[in-house]
Amino acid sequence: MLVLPGPTALSSFRVSKLHSELAAEGLDVNRIDTQFMHFVDLNEELDQQDLAVLTGLLRYGAQENQRSDLMSSDHLLRLVVPRSGTISPWSSKATDIARICGLEKVIRIERGIAYRIDADKPNVADQFIHDRMTEEVVGTTEVGYLFEATEPGPLGQVDLLGQGISALQLANVELGLALTSDEISYLEDAYTELNRNPTDVELMMFAQANSEHCRHKTFRASWTIDGEEKDHSLMDMIQNTYAKTNGEGVLSAYEDNAAVISGHPSSRFHPDPRDREYKEYQEDVHILIKVETHNHPTAIAPFPGAATGSGGEIRDEGAVGRGGKPKAGLSGYTVSNLNIPGSKQAWEIDASKPDRISSALDIMISAPIGGAAFNNEFGRPN
Repeated sequence: MLVLPGPTALSSFRVSKLHSELAAEGLDVNRIDTQFMHFVDLNEELDQQDLAVLTGLLRYGAQENQRSDLMSSDHLLRLVVPRSGTISPWSSKATDIARICGLEKVIRIERGIAYRIDADKPNVADQFIHDRMTEEVVGTTEVGYLFEATEPGPLGQVDLLGQGISALQLANVELGLALTSDEISYLEDAYTELNRNPTDVELMMFAQANSEHCRHKTFRASWTIDGEEKDHSLMDMIQNTYAKTNGEGVLSAYEDNAAVISGHPSSRFHPDPRDREYKEYQEDVHILIKVETHNHPTAIAPFPGAATGSGGEIRDEGAVGRGGKPKAGLSGYTVSNLNIPGSKQAWEIDASKPDRISSALDIMISAPIGGAAFNNEFGRPN
């Protein structure tokens, strides 16, 4: 494995923010240094020409921020790298670029961040310097696992026919499927009728495809509030605005990946698909609009959750009809009390939350940046 140092990873603002977070935890920090580190998996050693090309590709950011290698530092160093068994989006892009540039000896490039935290208990900082859903903190001697490949595990079976519903209930806990009792009963009936045991892969696929994130079961559920059954589901209430218009001015709603409302005639300049010559056309230009919810991913990991939420929305708009063209995006967030340190308001309370869920303040700090980052990289105003 080839290790190449990169530029400073965090801006002075980000370092100052991290310093404040650690200080709030009672950690006495004297200094924080950060640096991007590049780890390159090779099928054979690079010659000087290829090494020069690779080094040039990995030279980015402000040149004055290029610094010496923190990997040669002392025991205070902590490395934040992608979780074992995963390939980061950055790695996919960087590896593709390297191969396009003729670096056939490069199997994969991965990136991490080296932190040198001069403090009495630097390990306390681990929870503040990485996203536990996508990253992990390791020592310098442990980073070699990044490119380790393991054989896929054998397909497992859950002994439903032999042990009954208790086997499904145990698998629900061990695999983290988060299935409800109704869903477990449904699976019991289905596989009993099929007269076979479910596999662990099938159960995992069912759990994902039937999750709240994918199915919006809460939106489609019936509601009883204070003993009174409500006539409409949340989805009914959302669609009620369309029902009130009797479809006037709406070309498509709740049928495709996004809705289309009537636009107006406009002049368009684009190539004719037959002779490929650019010409001016007069045609109707309709308006496409899409609302994407990304609640659970954003609550778990605010920055990437909000970012991929925008990505999904852009994807769905491009999939309507022969393809819509992006114009602008809007991101909105509804959270509970922020409880800003040093600025807590009289009406705010310390509401409990599952440990896996980010705080309202963390969501409002990181999620808008994640959504804006994806839109900016795609090239769409947000």
